[in-house]
Amino acid sequence: MAPHHRRLISNWLFVLCFMLLGMIAIGGITRLTGSGLSIMDWQPVSGFIPPLSHAEWERLFALYQTIPQYHLQHEGFGLEGFQKIFWAEWIHRFWGRLMGLVLIVPLIWFTIRGMITRGLALRLFLFFILGGLQGAIGWFMVASGFRPDSTAVEPVRLVLHLSAALILYSAVLWTAFSIRWPEPQPSVASAGARLTKKLVWLGTALICLTIIAGGFTAGTHAGFVYNTFPLMDGHLVPTDYANLTPLWLNWVANKAAVQFDHRLLATLTALTIGGILLVGLKNFAPGSRAHSALMALGWAVAIQYALGVTTLLLVVPVWAGTVHQTFAAVLLGVMLYVLHGLRGASAR
Repeated sequence: MAPHHRRLISNWLFVLCFMLLGMIAIGGITRLTGSGLSIMDWQPVSGFIPPLSHAEWERLFALYQTIPQYHLQHEGFGLEGFQKIFWAEWIHRFWGRLMGLVLIVPLIWFTIRGMITRGLALRLFLFFILGGLQGAIGWFMVASGFRPDSTAVEPVRLVLHLSAALILYSAVLWTAFSIRWPEPQPSVASAGARLTKKLVWLGTALICLTIIAGGFTAGTHAGFVYNTFPLMDGHLVPTDYANLTPLWLNWVANKAAVQFDHRLLATLTALTIGGILLVGLKNFAPGSRAHSALMALGWAVAIQYALGVTTLLLVVPVWAGTVHQTFAAVLLGVMLYVLHGLRGASAR
């Protein structure tokens, strides 16, 4: 690929990554405002067009009135109230469709013009397919909220939807990095550099586990209890951590255990990244891409940890919950940038 084509195509993929961050943010708003169940049907193509007549609004509102969430939470709030939650979910779905167009249309153009390799074209088309699959997973998640006595989606399906989005985000971002910087930056082979790379892999795994735990925290509404820090109701470990049997059920359904696990994993992640900085900044020269990436990682984890504590202490306001959820993906992206920048460090 020509250098100017690399810049153009990597910039396009970076735009897609920013759109994915926007999708995660809109998803957070949709969840926190209870808007996710407002659209009762899935229309991948015709759903591009919002309701254009009063009769269509009445039809959609009548459908919403058939599910438990309306009767248990919103009964009597009228068409105007329905429209408020409808628009949040509609924008979430519209944004996903728009991303599909932003991916497939330039991909066809770049392929026809011979600006990308065949292998890259196939990989990017696979991303398009995965994006469509993500829409199907989203509907699978939403459908779980239509069950009797249900007012929200199942936490496991929420975590599946979030995890699929982050997998796609990571794949697109790594591809963009590899197109922009195809060759590893020269690095001195040293024990410190090798240790840094191993710690970065550990930190990446911890970030992913923390995000998954955060998904269960969101899905079970565990952030609305134990709104103190660092103790939980005066205890380091909540007294009702293991109330459910078998034990593993506490990790996905017990609010005390779910929130504690998220706190613990977040703290372990922050400490691991602290170790990465202590080792890595000594082994990579200032001004190098690896050094700059490590500095960005330090700021990112500090911001994310502060956002988590703030969200908890304020009892999960919409703005804080949304920013915290979105910045988790930013932190993951910075960690991937660090990992990509360390490709030249020997892992032996």
